[in-house]
Amino acid sequence: MASLEDEDIIEDDHFSAVLTFPPEVQEAIDQVIPSSDPLDRPDFDAVEYINGLFPTEQSLSNIDDVINRIRYKIKRLDEDIRVVVRGQTNVGEEGKDSLEEAQKAILQLFTKIKDIKDKAEKSEAMVKEITRDIKQLDHAKRHLTTSITTLNHLHMLVGGVDALESLAQKRQYGEVANLLEGVLNVLEHFQKYKSIPQIGELADKVGLIREELAQQIKSDFETAFQGTNIRQGPVNQTQLAEACFVVNVLDSRVKKDLLNWFVKLQLSEYLVLFGEDQELAWLDKIDHRYQWIKRTLMEFEEKFGRMFPPSWEVSERICAEFCEITRKELAKIMLKRSSQIDVKLLLFAIQRTVNFETLCARRFIGRTLAADKPMASSTPSMTPLSPSNPFTESTNPFEVDSDGQVPSQASPPESDKQAAEAKLPQSPFVGLVSKCFEAHLNIYIESQDRNLGELIDRFVEDFRQYKTQKMDTEDGSNILPSCADLFVYYKKCMVQCSQLSMGPPMLLLMKTFQKYLKEYALRLLTNNLPKLGKQESLGSQLARISKQEPTIASASSLIQSILKEGEMVKLTEEEQCRTCSILCTAEYCMETTQQLEEKLKEKVDRELVDKIDLRAEQDVFHNVISNCIQLLVQDLDCACDPALSAMTKLAWQNVESVGDQSSYVNAIIGHLKANLPVVRNNLFSSRKYFTQFCIKFATSFIQKFVVAIYKCKPISTVGAEQLLLDTHSLKTVLQDLPSLGSQVGRKAPASYTTIVIKGMTKAEMILKVVMSPHEPARGFVDNYLKLLPETDVSEFQKILEMKGLKRNEQNSLVDLYRAKKPTTSANETPEKSSASSADGPEQQSSRIRKLNKLIKRL
Repeated sequence: MASLEDEDIIEDDHFSAVLTFPPEVQEAIDQVIPSSDPLDRPDFDAVEYINGLFPTEQSLSNIDDVINRIRYKIKRLDEDIRVVVRGQTNVGEEGKDSLEEAQKAILQLFTKIKDIKDKAEKSEAMVKEITRDIKQLDHAKRHLTTSITTLNHLHMLVGGVDALESLAQKRQYGEVANLLEGVLNVLEHFQKYKSIPQIGELADKVGLIREELAQQIKSDFETAFQGTNIRQGPVNQTQLAEACFVVNVLDSRVKKDLLNWFVKLQLSEYLVLFGEDQELAWLDKIDHRYQWIKRTLMEFEEKFGRMFPPSWEVSERICAEFCEITRKELAKIMLKRSSQIDVKLLLFAIQRTVNFETLCARRFIGRTLAADKPMASSTPSMTPLSPSNPFTESTNPFEVDSDGQVPSQASPPESDKQAAEAKLPQSPFVGLVSKCFEAHLNIYIESQDRNLGELIDRFVEDFRQYKTQKMDTEDGSNILPSCADLFVYYKKCMVQCSQLSMGPPMLLLMKTFQKYLKEYALRLLTNNLPKLGKQESLGSQLARISKQEPTIASASSLIQSILKEGEMVKLTEEEQCRTCSILCTAEYCMETTQQLEEKLKEKVDRELVDKIDLRAEQDVFHNVISNCIQLLVQDLDCACDPALSAMTKLAWQNVESVGDQSSYVNAIIGHLKANLPVVRNNLFSSRKYFTQFCIKFATSFIQKFVVAIYKCKPISTVGAEQLLLDTHSLKTVLQDLPSLGSQVGRKAPASYTTIVIKGMTKAEMILKVVMSPHEPARGFVDNYLKLLPETDVSEFQKILEMKGLKRNEQNSLVDLYRAKKPTTSANETPEKSSASSADGPEQQSSRIRKLNKLIKRL
């Protein structure tokens, strides 16, 4: 009994245990047997389930119904399990039966496959037996056909060799050409049979016939062109024409030797007529060389043109050999007589040579030159040199078309067609003769050096005579016309030189360009900048005025007297216009010099590109621009010095009331309105440099104005209010400075506006600090650090001096400032600190508010 109870307890424990599957198994079960029953959940909790069935005590009244439903459910589950278990008892026997049936089916399948294979082998043997005789017949037919063909070829070869010997002796070259070509074709079929003695003898015999024909034809040509026949032509031209077809069949070396002999024969007279010791050999008679070859080629075409096959290009070969000989002869004679070459003679010879090469390029394709010795890729593109005046061409010298030529102002409709022709492959005849002049192009470079020197002298004289024009409106350009003329001439020189050489002469030309760019920058631009000076100082008068105690009303007349006397010797309007013109010209030269550098790099050989450098010349023009801007700024800035000096000499501690803006402010504004439009109109084409001018002037003027404010000491609160009003007026004028007096309202650049606001705001903050009470000391120092966070002790000391404090008061405030400065945060803005300035007495706060209202109203 005990054991049975133990087993029951074990079984109860087993079934009461929770069965947990791995996550992937549980996921597969959920997919195969989806269920919403809480009992099927892997995290089933019996207590939670019972609490769900009986949430309240009242729900226990139907406990019997719930138990009956659960028992019914358990009964159904037991029945399902019983059916499944009983079904599994028969699965093993059924599987065993299925396996035995499958094995029997496989055995039957193997038996059928073996039967099919045996039948296929029997069928194959039967087919081979049937087709055995047919294969033998096919092999016999193939061998028979090959034997017959070989015998026919052998018969043709034997007969052809005999016929060749007979026809060659009779010089019947027309038939020899056709027969020899056929024999050579037949002989190719016997290449694998050359080991047979008879075939080898026939091949040797054909080779001997070919050698004999080559010697015989060459001998016939030499005999035919002896004596007077060189010019008049041989009598047997038909026979020689047929011999040329035979030469085509022979080795290529035979053709080459025959053509070389014939070309030298045609040019033998040329070597005699234009030898080094002949008068016609010099450059001034170079036309005679080209006339001779033209005449020779015409005679050749008339007399011998039909004798040679067109594919031989005999005329082109004669012309190409003529060019080679001419180049070598000209190089030798120019080396011996280099002292007799001047630029006119050199350009004359180059011009005629280029014209001849252009004619050859149009007449001949250049196939023989391309096959024998291809031209180097660096050969320049040769076009006839333009003898026209460079100063009549476009002022945009580096706006060129595809072939490197500057388009004329009235371009014909055929310009597109010409550009398309320029893109065609370059003829090998281009530069074939003219490259002999490359070694003497230093003469051309030296000539251009002299011409450019004379050109610069003429530019200087024209500038002295005509000066510069004034620009009354913001339109047009006041660039000196001489700079456009200079670069147009540079373009002409560059194009001419690149037509002759793309090598070292281009570097020599670049050095010449560098030399005269600097000459132009010095003699035309820098040397014509005006100079500034000063009149006699009025220090004694200013000292006398400073001892007086004028009011605002009386100070006005004193300021006017100071401004009228002791002024800087400022630039005249003509000098201002000249400075602006020089600035615009330097900008044009700097930009065009960069384009010139790019074009030079396109024209020279690839290995010389790194040696093309005009950055130093661009820097020279950039320095001229900087000098012009500095001169204009200095002129406008120095003219404001008397007004700022008058401002510092006023007794600001005695000012009793705040009125309109002071007279010195009116003087500064009037000066700016009178001079700025002149600069703006004359720098209309250089807006970026006008902006730089405004920025530099504003920076310089604001620095001087802040220094002048520090000199206004001592100053009363009312005086500081008046000075703050003047500062606001100047700030407004400076913000609109770029468009001052202009009919077109333009917004000032952001960079300029930032500088003006920052500088003038500092001046306003200085005056607001001066206006604030110095007691309590800690509040004064805190207010100063908030309004002027980026200052030092020296500026703080100046503000204390402006307030007129005693030395002991200044020392205590300075010590307090030094103690607070390291711990002061620089992130507080002046706007926040301006509120703290009202911590002083009520009367002081009231005055600041009134002053702000007055500034806004103005």
